[in-house]
Amino acid sequence: METYDQDAPCQKWKKKAYGGIQPGYPDNHTDSTFLQEMITNANVVKRDLSKVILDSISISQYVSVVSLVVSIWTHTLNSKIDEHTLLKLDIFLLALGFLVLLVTSPSLSLHLLMKYFLNISFFISGLYVLAPVYHTLTRSISSDSIWSLTVSLLVIHLFLHDYSGSTIRPPGALNNPKLASNISLNASIVASVLIASRLPSWLHVFAIMLFSLQVFLFAPLVMFCIKKYSFRVHLVFSFVLVGVTLTVTYQLHRLFFGTLLVLMVFISVICPYWLIRIQEYKFEINGPWDEAKLCFDITE
Repeated sequence: METYDQDAPCQKWKKKAYGGIQPGYPDNHTDSTFLQEMITNANVVKRDLSKVILDSISISQYVSVVSLVVSIWTHTLNSKIDEHTLLKLDIFLLALGFLVLLVTSPSLSLHLLMKYFLNISFFISGLYVLAPVYHTLTRSISSDSIWSLTVSLLVIHLFLHDYSGSTIRPPGALNNPKLASNISLNASIVASVLIASRLPSWLHVFAIMLFSLQVFLFAPLVMFCIKKYSFRVHLVFSFVLVGVTLTVTYQLHRLFFGTLLVLMVFISVICPYWLIRIQEYKFEINGPWDEAKLCFDITE
């Protein structure tokens, strides 16, 4: 082990990244100018309450989408919506989604559009073939277990969902979806299968699975494209969606409506206010002891 010689003649200490121990100084020596380079709160972002509230609308928007899906599931299980109505709804949503993508995505080429259409055709065909299997998948499992597992999976889906992007890569995007968003998508698919397996016929299963997967797969992509196209349109769409969701849930169940309303207020008002308040207690220090950071993207 290297040691320093206290009796050696002291030379002026120099700050060096390499070169070993300097004679007359310990390895962890710092001079009087060490703390002069300390910077406090250099990277702390000052947030505005109105900006945070507007950003939180994306979360309320997707919570509304999931609530609408749950409402459709409930009406279908109660035989208030038949399979033919569901199939018409599926066709309408698919056509509306493609129309929104065409309007909001200038980079969406005809080749990419045909690729999407081909993939969806294979997807629908596979779902149609597997519908009889899904119909009998959970026949030996009790209904209480199905409901509790479905609720748990939807909670996991909401917690892990990527609210800033889409599980499907948008046109022109460079980054792939995150692992958490893929886990979230898988949780929603399993929840859809559990609900579909409780329906009376395989055509019901096909229609509800197609509806659920359209929403969980393509709704985030459509909403992301709308937000990227125009933030004002995004706000109008969000308010309309939240209003429709609250109306549907009020007619479905008062407790569901009350819980959703409290959750919306908590997400869009209370959480942004808390975030702004805790910014006052944030304290960050930077100085010469920090590790060096690259000033360029290592993947380039």
